Amino acid sequence: HWVDVGAKADQDKLPKIFYVNWFRKDENNPDLPGGFMWPGYGDNSRVLAWIFDRCDGVDNAVDTPIGLMPKEGALNTDGLADYYKKTLPEILKVDVEGWKKEVKDIRENHYPKFGKHLPKELNAILDDLESRLNKA
Repeated sequence: HWVDVGAKADQDKLPKIFYVNWFRKDENNPDLPGGFMWPGYGDNSRVLAWIFDRCDGVDNAVDTPIGLMPKEGALNTDGLADYYKKTLPEILKVDVEGWKKEVKDIRENHYPKFGKHLPKELNAILDDLESRLNKA
């Protein structure tokens, strides 16, 4: 259904989709409360502001194998605790090998569950992601 909706829709009117992992942890960093690399709660508005700017066409992103990510300095860090500022490079780093493992896991363990019902477009999207990761 959603593949058909996307194919027929005016591309300018489709919703923008962003992936955010608010709960990423670094258990080896004792400075991080609960091990979380991002403070969450009200500080999520910093990421949301970046997203809204992206939707408004602000040039605040860099292209990566997994999509657009904030350019250096694009996230407002004013007043953010230093230990969170120090995690930003790691948060914004693309773990190419980790993503390759995800692609493999999706192919081997997730997609087979759908059998013949899996839209071919999903395989094409995964193939494209894998190609970008292999070029990185």
